[in-house]
Order: sequence, then structure tokens, then C-alpha cells
Amino acid sequence: MGLFSFFKNAGAKVFGKKSEAKSDAEIRSERIAALKSAVTGLGIEVQDFALDLQDDTVTAYGQVANRATKEKVILALGNNEGIATVDDRLSIVSTVEEVEEPEAVFYTVESGDTLSKIAKEQYGDAMKYPIIFEANKPMLKSADLIYPGQVLRIPPLKA
Repeated sequence: MGLFSFFKNAGAKVFGKKSEAKSDAEIRSERIAALKSAVTGLGIEVQDFALDLQDDTVTAYGQVANRATKEKVILALGNNEGIATVDDRLSIVSTVEEVEEPEAVFYTVESGDTLSKIAKEQYGDAMKYPIIFEANKPMLKSADLIYPGQVLRIPPLKA
């Protein structure tokens, strides 16, 4: 998929405060572990999962079962304070149908947005907000808990 941009100053605060006593390599290693935990803690499965972190760009490697899982990994990494770019190097190892699954649109939440408002804008029907909520589980715990700068998956409607 490539590079994905996020708001660097929005998102979960997975990185602790920078300590004077730690080396840059130790801090980088801790941040990689925190990001990896942000993904695995949601129960998202990635085989041979590895991350690289350079400044505010995280590169993700590994294999996932389908496109939806791949997109969730990208969002779980990018929706963290301090991350501006996710470089997607994940591959899908699954059936042909799942590989050919259409890509979701990524939508950046703005002030005043609700899932209903986003559903109305994206699908033409505010009552389709549960589709967006389900597509963003387990990152979203409640349909009411979205914030400006957060990036959400908006899957295509099935015919």
C-alpha cells in the first residue's frame, strides 16, 4: 500500500516521557516495543511482525490474513502521538478473494464529526454508522469515542 500520513500530535500516548538517562538506541527500542504492543494488545494478528522506527516514521513488516487486518495494523500504528507516517511493508497471505477485497478509504476525523455524520458523508446514510464502527474495532471501543486527527477505515459498501 505504501506510505500513510497521520497527525503527529494526535492519538494515543504510547510513548513515555523521554528520559535523560537513556540512550537514543534504548529510547528507540522502547518506542518500537510500545508500538508493537499497541497492535498486538488489540488482538490483531501479524505473522513475523517487525517494526522499524526512524524519527516519526514507523515501518511495518510481516504477513496478515486479509486487507482489513492490514489496514487495522496501519491505523493502530499511525493513530499514536509522535507518529506522522506509516510505511506499509505488510503482505497479505490468504485466499484470492481476500487479496482482491477492495481497499477501504481512510478518513481523518475533524472537530464536530460523529460516526453518523461521517456515514452520511461517505455512504449517504447516517444510519450506516455501525459499518464504520465495526470496521474500526478493536481500535474503537465506543461509537462516541472518536477525536479530531484520528484516522478511521471507511470500507466500501457491499453490493
